[in-house]
Amino acid sequence: MNAPMDQAVSVLTAFDLSYRIKGTPLLEGVELAIRAGENLGVVGPNGSGKSTLIKLLAGITVPTTGEVRLLGERLTTLPRRHIAQRLAVVEQQAETSDAISLVQAVELGRTPWLSALAPWGEEDTRIVHQAIADVSLQHLRDRAWHTLSGGERQRAHIARALAQRPQILLLDEPTNHLDIQQQLAILKLVHRLPVTTIIALHDLNQALACDRLAVMERGRLVALGSPFDVLTPERLRSTFGVKGRWLTDPHDGARILRLQST
Repeated sequence: MNAPMDQAVSVLTAFDLSYRIKGTPLLEGVELAIRAGENLGVVGPNGSGKSTLIKLLAGITVPTTGEVRLLGERLTTLPRRHIAQRLAVVEQQAETSDAISLVQAVELGRTPWLSALAPWGEEDTRIVHQAIADVSLQHLRDRAWHTLSGGERQRAHIARALAQRPQILLLDEPTNHLDIQQQLAILKLVHRLPVTTIIALHDLNQALACDRLAVMERGRLVALGSPFDVLTPERLRSTFGVKGRWLTDPHDGARILRLQST
């Protein structure tokens, strides 16, 4: 089994990762080494394998072939509690019991750190309150879960992941249910977190803020590198089926993508 080249400095590594359902391949032969402290974006059209890759990297799904290593250890050999202390995930449609409040949902993020010898304490309360503040939900802290909107629930799920205080944070299109102001605020928060982040994104312009992009197509990793290197006109046409041009914003000099149908 060949290892990705920068395995020695990676915190999360995929080796020849594949996943099939009843013989149908959803992911094939992915080799990926995620560096400590980086923000990796995962992009691709619908059905390209973005969500499958996130679930495999998080240990939610077991690969058909290949393996994932967390800080050098095989993910399948580690206790869930050990994984949860180091890695947190926010899925597209995560579920939480309706019979709790928002703050109680976020408090669940501290579960991996609690035990008979380490019961709930003031530091846990502080971490939970900070996580809620990070997603701007302080005013809804005591609100019953079933009264929250879809966007509010999604922000609360992100807060719960932050409350885990993970070294690695995986997010599967976390801005899907948010309005544009909330999308920008959440992405700004994610990019400034002192953790390694892997984030699946639908909007290519939002993905430009990532350190690297992993481009998925039909279950395969077809490009990996800086956004400006991998999102070439040829790649946009072949993978996404669109024409793309780079433009420069005269206000601040930022480069943005102008996309058109082919």
